[in-house]
Amino acid sequence: MTEGLEADVEETDAIAERRDELAARVRTHAGEIARELAVLQGGDYGQETFTTDAGSWTLKYEAGDVQYLRFDPQSGADIYVVSSKHPPEPEPLERAMADYGAFVEAYNEYVRSFDGLLTDVADEFPAVESTAELVAERDRIVDRVRDVCDAMASQLHRYDGTYGTYATTISGTRWELKWEDDRASYLRVGGSDGIYLLSQYGPPAAPDVRRLADDVPAFVAAFNDHVAALEADLEGVSFADV
Repeated sequence: MTEGLEADVEETDAIAERRDELAARVRTHAGEIARELAVLQGGDYGQETFTTDAGSWTLKYEAGDVQYLRFDPQSGADIYVVSSKHPPEPEPLERAMADYGAFVEAYNEYVRSFDGLLTDVADEFPAVESTAELVAERDRIVDRVRDVCDAMASQLHRYDGTYGTYATTISGTRWELKWEDDRASYLRVGGSDGIYLLSQYGPPAAPDVRRLADDVPAFVAAFNDHVAALEADLEGVSFADV
């Protein structure tokens, strides 16, 4: 009854060592393909599938290294020749490796298919028009708007406090000037979602300046009328009546 216990047990160390050595070489070699694909496709990650007579190979890569290399034979289960988990069993690895050379050739054919692809692509382009003149004119107009709004802010500061807002309607649109001390913080046209003709962040777009600049005189005139009305109200006050 103990006859079987006396039989020698075959060791698998040599097989496992050979399997691991082969898997490491495949990872290194497939890593070269992964890096070339990353360069060709212009991204840090992606995947590509290559077809052979025996099946298909899918190489997934990230940061120029192999995430996995999977062989999908025409019959039988998929074989992960390279993966982030564990190496394949020796027999599936042997089956996949029998087609590995065909996989590499399919990759090489894929790369060669791009030969001459960019040969006829034009590398001379029309001259780019400068916006310097337009921007200079935009800035000149905005600077003039800034000057007049700062003058308004100075007056508002004198009689209405350190900061606040003055708003009126011009051509059916709300214009709002915010001031702090004697300087305009912003001039906004069109409510909370409107266009900032003046702001602390940067100038408006030239088309907005063109559309709104003609209404600036009307905005200033409305402000002057507002000031005149305030002065008239103050002139009606007398200590003699107290």
